[in-house]
Parts: sequence; C-alpha cells; structure tokens
Amino acid sequence: MNFLGHIFLSGEEKEILLGNFIADHVKGKQQHEYSADVIKGIHLHRAIDHYTDHHPMVEQGVKRLNGDYGRYAAVIIDMYYDHFLSLYWNDYHPEPIIQYTERKYAELLPSLDIMPVRTQRMLPYMAHDNWLASYAKIEGLEKALGGMSKRASFESGMESAATFLLKHYEEYRNEFSLFMPDIIKHVADWMKNK
Repeated sequence: MNFLGHIFLSGEEKEILLGNFIADHVKGKQQHEYSADVIKGIHLHRAIDHYTDHHPMVEQGVKRLNGDYGRYAAVIIDMYYDHFLSLYWNDYHPEPIIQYTERKYAELLPSLDIMPVRTQRMLPYMAHDNWLASYAKIEGLEKALGGMSKRASFESGMESAATFLLKHYEEYRNEFSLFMPDIIKHVADWMKNK
C-alpha cells in the first residue's frame, strides 16, 4: 500500500493518521518525539507494510514485476494498489474520494511543522495536486511513477511501470480485490490488540 492505502487504513483518528503518514521518514528513536497515538500510527504503518509484503497476492504480483524492475517491484505494486483503491474507492468507503482526500489533507496540514523535513516538503505538493485521487487515472499513476523514478537512487525503470500494469491489468486487479479484505481485517485486528 502507498499513501492512499495507508491513509485509508488509518481510520479516523487524526494522530494515528499522522503517524502512519510520516512513518517512512521517521527513523529509530525519532519516533519518541511524538505522542503515544502518533507512535501507534508509525507502528501501524510498519505492520501494514510487513503484512502486505508477505501476502501471497502481493508476492505473486511482485514476482511478475521482478524481471523488469528488480528491487523496485515492491514499490511499484504499492502504487498499483493505490491506483485500484482510488479507482474502486466507492467499494471501500462511502465518502466520495475527492471529499475524502481533501479532508485528509486538511487534517494533516496543521501538523506540517512537526513532520520530518522530507514529509514537510512533499505534503503541500501532494495536497495542491491531489495526488491521492489522481492515482485512479493511468495518467496520474504514470506521473507519480515517473516522479519516483527521477528520485530513485538507482536506475529503476519505474517510468514505464504504468505501461506494464496495462499489459497485466486483470491479474493485478484480481490480486488487489483478493488482498483488500485481508488487509482491512488485519488492520482491524491489529488495532484491537494495541
């Protein structure tokens, strides 16, 4: 899951949302600078990533990507799943995606000054261009993957990953539809036990 998936799985607790959103940019002991609920959100993010990386549907999709994208396959599949979540949003949430994403940006932006620097730089652009809702269109996904490719440390080929998705669209869509109920249940169980 990428940003949209993580935000969706955060539920409606603002501090958990904040922690989940910033988690990739919070390293080691830095998490202790935040409240208990933000830390819970950071841990939720990591629990989602771990579960996702080991789910058989995700592993199958990553394997399909590995030959062309190597170490970036897992990143690409996260983007594919955000594409499908955005595209089929009404199957998972009653609020229209444009309203939902605008509300979530409005919840996150007041905390900009306590976010890690990389997140501070990214969030205003994300909100202004509504990246999260734009993933529904292949053009939006392609733009996001192209931007990620430019920032990658190594040659990634991610700029062509939207084309790869189109060639295997039904396989990835089916895998996503089997994965989503499992991750939703996993997060609900995780939240009950924390």
